[in-house]
Amino acid sequence: MVAEGTDHPSTDDTPRPEPERTGTDRPATDTSTGTDAATGTGTGTGTTGTDAGRTDDAKIAAAVAAAEAAAPANGESVRIDSWIWSVRLVKTRSLGAAACKGGHVRVNGERVKPAHSVRIGDEVRLRNEGRERVVVVKRLIRKRVGAPVAAQCYIDNSPPPPPREAVAPAGLRDRGAGRPTKRDRRELERLRGLGAPGWPAGPGGGPGPASGGRGRAGGR
Repeated sequence: MVAEGTDHPSTDDTPRPEPERTGTDRPATDTSTGTDAATGTGTGTGTTGTDAGRTDDAKIAAAVAAAEAAAPANGESVRIDSWIWSVRLVKTRSLGAAACKGGHVRVNGERVKPAHSVRIGDEVRLRNEGRERVVVVKRLIRKRVGAPVAAQCYIDNSPPPPPREAVAPAGLRDRGAGRPTKRDRRELERLRGLGAPGWPAGPGGGPGPASGGRGRAGGR
């Protein structure tokens, strides 16, 4: 005789649903960075500073290639007036030649003529537009190039430019100051270089009239 419900355990073959996992059971993943929140690891692919560095290197490489393309052929020399114009130290080649003729260009401490041949390693000093430029020749070019390419052709050792207040043009008067007096005119002429040594002095130490001219009271 079989006892009911005591000798054999009841068997239920019906499948039971699995319990739903909560936020603590399943690992969370940060979709913005691709990092597992539980372990702190992941394979995020964000932009780093190395990409910007590669871009700068590519720009420098392109500038160097452009400078090499503007270099002279083997055995050819480069004039100093042409070089300072090519690297944008002066605006035109004629201004470069005029600066050399006026003694405003020195190579290794010596004044040079426009046809002077420049070499790599030379120190070039140039005074232009009220500023002194001191550069060391790094590459020889004979064609005018852009500013980024020109910067690859020399080492700039120039002093900082003077403040704008220190380069005010001489001879400017304040508005409403009226007509200049004789003393003011003498000062303006001295600033403009009319009172240089050898210039005939007039009354009061100022520059006199040009030779051959008539005086104010005589000559009639």
